[in-house]
This record gives sequence, structure tokens and C-alpha cells, in this order.
Amino acid sequence: MGNQTLVTQFILLGFLLNRRLQKLLLTLFSLFYAFTLLGNGTIVGLICLDSRLRTPMYFFLSHLAIVDIAYACNTVPQMLVNLLDPTKPISFAGCMTQTFLFLTFAHTECLLLVVMSYDRYVAICHPLRYTAIMSWRICIILVATSWILGVLLALVHLILLLPLPFCKAQEVNHFFCEIIAVLKLACSDTHINEVMVLAGAVSVLVGPFSSIVVSYAHILCAILKIQSRQGRQKAFSTCASHLCVVGLFYGTAIAMYIGPQHGDANEQKKYLLLFHSLFNPMLNPLIYSLRNKDVKCALKRMLTKEDTSREH
Repeated sequence: MGNQTLVTQFILLGFLLNRRLQKLLLTLFSLFYAFTLLGNGTIVGLICLDSRLRTPMYFFLSHLAIVDIAYACNTVPQMLVNLLDPTKPISFAGCMTQTFLFLTFAHTECLLLVVMSYDRYVAICHPLRYTAIMSWRICIILVATSWILGVLLALVHLILLLPLPFCKAQEVNHFFCEIIAVLKLACSDTHINEVMVLAGAVSVLVGPFSSIVVSYAHILCAILKIQSRQGRQKAFSTCASHLCVVGLFYGTAIAMYIGPQHGDANEQKKYLLLFHSLFNPMLNPLIYSLRNKDVKCALKRMLTKEDTSREH
């Protein structure tokens, strides 16, 4: 322990590619980042400004969009900086903050997707009691609980991470300070940290995902009992967008943190996490806007209002 030095910064290795390819990725990822902010920002704006979208379903969707914006803002700018200048370091405090925020937003999104599946379950399986069950008080409590639990779960990992001594090479084999990549640089036993990461992944991925599967099993049974074809199509359409988002988010997350942790798979997981932190937030607003008539109508009304105001 005597030869340890105080680590004040880390170097993010990112993607080990040639300079020309890095410049191409810088341009592409910058565009994807802009689309992510624009798409999710548009959804939040529409839900806030259009009174017809002030329902529990869109209230939860607005928080999902906020989480996606925060998710992207936490990881993508540092990745772009790294592509621009691979030798530019990130401070120790900045690295720890990035790890904490990533875990916070990941946990919160997991829980929000569960809340959204419960909302769909109540809407389709108990339509007559929907307004009584999903009151605004309950909706606010569910969203606040998701955020608070997200912060607390991330705080557990941060408290266990901060006391660790870092005396090895300061190169993080990732494009941001991902917790497993950072743990590999510690020069003391990280068994407890790794167990907590796995336990946390199981608790916020497997448990919630199982509850979503159960919810949709009940929803499917209820939809099949609907007599009219139009009614079945409407019920399916309201669930299809959420199911797509759940599949993308949980599929990549489970593969990263519950799959095998050794061998060449580690490099593959870097690209999985790229999809998880950049493409998922970008695709979510596209999925909801393309599959959702209410969102498309709200956007048309907003654009029509702008055109009318310009003419006057």
C-alpha cells in the first residue's frame, strides 16, 4: 500500500480506431446527439404545451424523455471530446460524477418503464377504474419514487467506489467512466463492488422486466377478449411503442450486466453500451412519435399554430 499514488485523472481509451475513422464517428455521433436532444426535447415540449396530452401516460413519457436527455448528456459529450482528442484526460471527480449519474439515470429509466407498463395494464384491464387508480397524486408518487430509488441505488455504488485506492494505469478501457471498467483499475479487492453491481443489475433489470412481462400477459388476455377489431387495434397500438422501448432498453442492459463478464465479450459490450446510451435515447422519441397518433396530432397542431401566427 506504500507505493500508491493519488490518482487525479483518468484517460478514456474509447474506441481504438484510426484517426480518419474517429473523425467520421465524431461527425455521426454529433448528429445522433443533436437528434436525441431535438427528439426528446420536442416530446417534452409537446406534452407541456398541449393540454390534450396531459394524461398519466404522457406524464410518464415526458419523464422518460427527460431521463433520455440526461442519459445522453452525461456520456456523449465526453465521448465526442475523446474522439476529438484521445489524450485529453477526465478528472477523478468528473469520472466519479459520470459513473454516479449514469447509474442514476439507468436505474430511473428501468423503474419508469415498469411504471409505464402498470399504467397500460390499468388502462386496458381496468378501464372503468382507470381515473380512480391512476390519480395525479399516485402518478407523482410513482415518478418521484422512480427518481429517488434511482439516486439511492447509484449512491450505494458510489459510496463503495470512492474509498478504493487506484494505483494501476489510469487508462479506462471505455468511452466513459463505466463502473466495471473503473473497478478494473483499483489496486485492492473489488469483490464486494462486483457483487453489488451484479446484485443491482438483477434487482433493477430481472425483477422489473419480469413484472413487465406479467403485466403484458394480463394485457394480452384482456385485448383478446375485446370484441371489436378496431378496439383490439387501438389497444395494441398503445402498447406497441412501450414494448419496443422495453425490448431495446432491457435487451442491451441485461446482455451487458448479467451476461458473461470475461473474454472478447468485454469489447462487444462496449459497443452494446454505445447503443444503450446513444441510440436508445435517439430511437425512443421516433418510436413513440411514429407509433402514436396523439403525439403526431399534437405536433401538427403546434406546427399549424406557428404557421398561423407567422401569417398574422
